[in-house]
Amino acid sequence: METNTCRNSLTVKTSHVLPPDTNTHGTLFGGKLMAHIDDVAAIAAARHARETVVTASTDSVDFLAPVKEGDSICVEAFVTWTHNTSMEVFVKAVTEHLLSGERKVCTTAFLTFVAVDENGSPIPVKSVVPETEFEKNLHQHAPVRAKHRKERRANSKELAKAFGTDFPWDR
Repeated sequence: METNTCRNSLTVKTSHVLPPDTNTHGTLFGGKLMAHIDDVAAIAAARHARETVVTASTDSVDFLAPVKEGDSICVEAFVTWTHNTSMEVFVKAVTEHLLSGERKVCTTAFLTFVAVDENGSPIPVKSVVPETEFEKNLHQHAPVRAKHRKERRANSKELAKAFGTDFPWDR
């Protein structure tokens, strides 16, 4: 199986935060930022796999600082770890006050993507090779994060089964 470096999947997107993107506090809607995160992470995963990918999970989206109207938001993503058909993608978002140049990491997140064929069935992906100390650290700890995701997914399936598809007012 071929390999790819983390750097080969690096994807960066910068956007201006405009009034329609903000809430009543003048800060970026969390859902809008999550859409940026999913978009950039999906591109990184597709770059790594060179296949169609689907989002399998989004975890640990931590909003660390507000993103204000008029700021820019720069979202960076790269594949940190692979396992058979799945890829873990690390995402960092940085807000920048465009007049002062002050920058802050406003969000970090991990997402998991699965490569799929034309029928939507999972297919194998290349292994990823970390090069920098930061990449190596993320890669080294990825199996622990994957274990937690697997446990969380099992719990989510149990909750879905317990709650079922009935309307809440019919319970």
